[in-house]
Amino acid sequence: MSWPVDPVRVRVPATSANLGPGFDALGLALTLYDEVEAQILPSGLSIEISGEGADLAEAGEEHLIVRTMRVAFAVTGGQPPGLGLRCVNRIPHGRGLGSSAAAVVAGLLAVQALSDSGKLSDAALLPLASDLEGHPDNVAACLGGGLTIAWTDPDGPHMVRLEPLASVTPVVCVAPTPVHTNVARGLLPDLVPHRDAAANAGRSALLVAALTQPGTGPDVLLDATRDWLHQDYRASAMSQTHALVRGLRAAGLPAVLSGAGPSVLVFLGARGGPAYRHDLDSLGSIVRETGIAWHISSLDVERQGAHVLRPESPPGC
Repeated sequence: MSWPVDPVRVRVPATSANLGPGFDALGLALTLYDEVEAQILPSGLSIEISGEGADLAEAGEEHLIVRTMRVAFAVTGGQPPGLGLRCVNRIPHGRGLGSSAAAVVAGLLAVQALSDSGKLSDAALLPLASDLEGHPDNVAACLGGGLTIAWTDPDGPHMVRLEPLASVTPVVCVAPTPVHTNVARGLLPDLVPHRDAAANAGRSALLVAALTQPGTGPDVLLDATRDWLHQDYRASAMSQTHALVRGLRAAGLPAVLSGAGPSVLVFLGARGGPAYRHDLDSLGSIVRETGIAWHISSLDVERQGAHVLRPESPPGC
């Protein structure tokens, strides 16, 4: 098998799953990115990481991107003689912003770009990514960008991509310390009251409308982000997050747990408008009152999704 000489570069966005009531179904891509450069080497394995997760460079074959690429290369028909990775990571790890989903998607797109055309089809990406990640919600948003609805049936995972309103600005309060997703998921009960499931179903539908249909208004977003299925159950593992969400919602700001936490996602109005500035000031004041070093990051919805970057043009071109 012949292998390309030139490296490929992949950009993958952060994501926030659940968005309150859309447990294991809704995902939103955000304008915060990891970039991965992958190259076929004559032999061996080389990993360089800057930024988040730099300490994982010594993980070797156990690194999530490498494990993903090994699975993907097996699908394409064979492993390369050697592999080199250079990662620039900006997505915080263990904070509910889809860092593991981004790593999985980066590995799959890198293999797709390094392999012969057609050996790893676009249609194969979501099933492979979901299997490696465990759930389709984050990987769907990472792959598709925008707002995604993901579900699984006997044929495997599926997704629908929707275009969120430009008038909605996602703001993330990144927690100073991580909480492992397995810990947060382990707190969920096996059974929930029927009334809670019914309430969440209604709010999930309302949230999709509020994020995509003009004229719904900020008050609807506050109601639409109400959850009964997972956030309160996870409070014992992230009491500071739980308190921040309650404080922001009490002030009228539609705040939710980002993914499994412990970061918080807040939906504000159109960037730069008077309502946005007022609400961002209120958010900042409430965060400061906690006395905790939350990092507030006003982002945008990432609408393209993960993609391979074009080769950089040489000087003068």
